Amino acid sequence: MESGPGDEKTHLPSPTLWPIGFAIGLAALLVGLIVSWVVVAIGAAIAVVFGLLWVIDLSHAHGGAEGEPPPVAEAAPAGAPPEAPAEPAAEPERFPRNRFLEGTTLGLGALIGGLIMVPSLGLVAASGIEGQTFKDVDLGPLSNFPEGQFIITTFVEDPAAGEVSRRTAYIRYNGLLGELPSFTILSNRCAHLGCPVQPNGPVASKPSEVVVDKQGNVVRKLTPAKPAGFGCPCHGGQYDTEGNRIAGPPVRALDRYEYSIVHGRLVLGSAYSVAKVKDTGKDAKIKKELLHNPGQHVEGPEAWLWPIPEIRT
Repeated sequence: MESGPGDEKTHLPSPTLWPIGFAIGLAALLVGLIVSWVVVAIGAAIAVVFGLLWVIDLSHAHGGAEGEPPPVAEAAPAGAPPEAPAEPAAEPERFPRNRFLEGTTLGLGALIGGLIMVPSLGLVAASGIEGQTFKDVDLGPLSNFPEGQFIITTFVEDPAAGEVSRRTAYIRYNGLLGELPSFTILSNRCAHLGCPVQPNGPVASKPSEVVVDKQGNVVRKLTPAKPAGFGCPCHGGQYDTEGNRIAGPPVRALDRYEYSIVHGRLVLGSAYSVAKVKDTGKDAKIKKELLHNPGQHVEGPEAWLWPIPEIRT
């Protein structure tokens, strides 16, 4: 049917899948903030690509609709009666309704996305600040640690926090590496669910040293031990004397502590995670990783599926 002079032709954008792809990318980005940076990067890339395609598609649709030439009036045949004067054309809409609705929809979508993303990004940024209150701990002179023997060392990480910050480490002096003392310092936190790992072997009945503060609180205690390895009493995880997992459910080796030698004294630093230790003692080869929570892999495909690790120093 031919359209009359009063009929209006509505230009609607063609159906497209770009908004769906954009939404999928945005959802993947938000999930990645909890799961993994790899997922964040993939989601962001999908959202950017599909968002650009969506914008280009919309711009082309509007350009085609507005760029159509006006219809050419047919010449009246000779001898035909003159046509009645045409009614003045209605003033075109200055801001088409469909553009307004599209802009409003996109604006509301951006606002909602921002409200969702800003708190998540804030938590991620805060994770880089949390946990950075660890203070170096003076464990006393090097003579407290005989070569080749493990010393169970309990210490208060933050004296202001008191017993809440008490930690335990298994420390072995490995002798000199070049001209510097070498130590193996293992955390007692099981890499499965965080239970306290125990030495598999005899432990001295009395500590070799106990240091108390002015209020009588035990700040540091050193107890000799001769473990053949370490075991978790909760779920049966087993580790060798380098902290490597040898049996049970743990997913990696025991965490370790950094250390430094200051004026002939051993000073404990921050903890870090390890996937596996090669060789032993002062010849051990260790790849340091950010401190991860128990149960989290630190390398391999499994590590991509776990939440972002805590960032500590």
